[in-house]
Amino acid sequence: MQRLQVTIDEGSGFCFGVVYAIQMAEDILDEQQYLYCLGDIVHNDVEVERLQQKGLRIIDHQQLRLLKNETVLIRAHGEPPETYQTALQNNLTLIDASCPVVLKLQNRIKTSYDKSDQIYIYGKHGHAEVMGLLGQTNNQAVVFESIEELLQHELPSKITLYSQTTKSTDSFYNIKNTLEEQGYEVDANDTICRQVSNRDKELRKFAAKYSKVVFVSGTKSSNGRVLYQVCKDTNPETYFVSKVEQLQPDWFKAGETVGICGATSTPMWLMEQVRDALLQYEY
Repeated sequence: MQRLQVTIDEGSGFCFGVVYAIQMAEDILDEQQYLYCLGDIVHNDVEVERLQQKGLRIIDHQQLRLLKNETVLIRAHGEPPETYQTALQNNLTLIDASCPVVLKLQNRIKTSYDKSDQIYIYGKHGHAEVMGLLGQTNNQAVVFESIEELLQHELPSKITLYSQTTKSTDSFYNIKNTLEEQGYEVDANDTICRQVSNRDKELRKFAAKYSKVVFVSGTKSSNGRVLYQVCKDTNPETYFVSKVEQLQPDWFKAGETVGICGATSTPMWLMEQVRDALLQYEY
């Protein structure tokens, strides 16, 4: 009987913005029985469920408008100005766990908007972070998900380009170069979080070392989709799971090496559960 050789990527797991938000939530939940959180605290269902069992109550913007005299956590993705106005009107205490990288980006976009720049944001439509960025421009900026989508717009000769913090650096610079080749003047602001963009290169090295790779991520995580694809491109024998129950023994063979990695929204405890399950397999 042989078991698999399993290694967890030490660089995977929560980015500092998510660690900060969850730590704040847990500290408050230790003091009181419940805490409201505007949107999923992290794009990982099992981590959200764990915190809900501790008393975290997830609400949306509509529910926020009806809430009065309560404490609400703002998660790492950040929020548009209207959220803070609602809080003032409803006597809500905000615990602001917006990621510092996101807040800096919001400020830069607000400054650009105040100068009447033509702002284009490379990001995912409807994503929480992107909604917060759009709010800095009175929802005037244009959000696009690909160069093809961007070129469908009638573009001004000078474009001020920003990016959601979790996008691919390579894709951002490809967009900038394509626009410049077509004669546009581009003021490109590389606002991608280095903790995320560096994961790209680190994961390529990691994925290449193993026979098989198990990528652990919530299905809602944009960053998870990008990093899974990075692993899959490097090692085609990469499998995506969001919970332990999705593992399948027939993916693996006796004596194989398996690398486990995940998104910046994947908790280490979940990757450890996946490792422990794999170590039970015998071939």
